[in-house]
Amino acid sequence: MGLFDKIKKTFDRLSEGLTKTRDTFVSKLRAVLFAGRKIDAALLAEIEEILITSDVGVSTSEKLIERLKVRVRDEKLEDASVITEILKQEIQALLATSPSAANDATFGIDAANKPHVIMVIGVNGVGKTTTIGKLAHNYKAAGKKVLIGAADTFRAAANEQLEVWASRAGVDIIQQQQGADPAAVAYDTLKAAVSRGVDVVIIDTAGRLHNKQGLMQELEKIGRVMKKIKADVPNDIFLVLDATTGQNALQQAREFTKVAPITGLILTKLDGTAKGGAVLAIADALSMPVRYIGVGEKIDDLQVFSPSTFVEALFEERATVHESAS
Repeated sequence: MGLFDKIKKTFDRLSEGLTKTRDTFVSKLRAVLFAGRKIDAALLAEIEEILITSDVGVSTSEKLIERLKVRVRDEKLEDASVITEILKQEIQALLATSPSAANDATFGIDAANKPHVIMVIGVNGVGKTTTIGKLAHNYKAAGKKVLIGAADTFRAAANEQLEVWASRAGVDIIQQQQGADPAAVAYDTLKAAVSRGVDVVIIDTAGRLHNKQGLMQELEKIGRVMKKIKADVPNDIFLVLDATTGQNALQQAREFTKVAPITGLILTKLDGTAKGGAVLAIADALSMPVRYIGVGEKIDDLQVFSPSTFVEALFEERATVHESAS
C-alpha cells in the first residue's frame, strides 16, 4: 500500500469513526448556516447552543463564539454560509499541538536515548489496556522493539487482558502475580528493556481515583525506582480518557493532572459516541495536547491525533448531511 493510500485509509477510518458526532453536531450547524441567512446575534446564539449541547462545554463554546464575533467584525462578514469554514479554522487553532507532534506522527523516538518509557494512566473501563496494545502495535509497525510492563497488579483481570493484547501486538510483556508491588514490576520491565536493547517501554498502571494521595504516591514510587536505572524516565505519561463520557472525561482529566505530570491525552471510543465535541473541551480547558485517538476496536484503530485532519474529517460533507434549511 502506497503512502497516499495509507493516508486515505487513515482519514476514511477517522471520518467513519466520527459519524455519530458529525450527525449530531455538524448537521445541526449546517442546518442553521445556510446560504443567504444573515449573521446576527440570534444566529450566534444558535451556534453557541449547538456547541454546548454537543459536549464542547460552556467555556470552550463561549471562547469560540467570541472568536467568531471578532472574525465577523474584522472581516465584515454577512452571509452565514461562510461561518462553517471560519469555525473549522478556529476549532483547529484551539486544539493544542504536542511539541513532539512530528515524532508522534512517525512513532519515532530519540534513538540516542533508548529506551523511551511511557507510563499509561486512567480509570478502569476507559480502554487503557486495549490502548496499550494498540500503541505497542503501532510502535512495532514503525520498526521499534517494544516491551510492556503489567504494573496494574491490583485488578484481577488486568494482567490477563494485557497479555492477550501484547500477544496480538506481537510484543513481550513483563508481569508478576496479582498484588505484587507495581514499582517492582516497572523496575523489572525497565531492567529487562535495557538488557534486551528495547526501544520503547510501555508501563500499565492501576486505574484508581478514589484515593488521590495513594495514587500520587504510587505513581511517584514507580517513577522513582525506574530512575535508578535511567534518570530521565518516564519520558511520557499518557492519560487515557473515554470519549463516550463527554464532560465527565474532562473532570477525570482535571483530577489526574493534580497527581501526575501528564504529557498528553489519549481519547478512546470516539467511534461509539456523539460526544466527540468533548475533545475540544478537554484540549482547551487543560491546554494539553491530545496525542492519540481511538476510532475502533481493531488493533490498528489507534490514530495519531492531527488537529487539522480531525477537523477536516469532522466537517466532511456527506450525502446524508443536509446542506440547507428552508
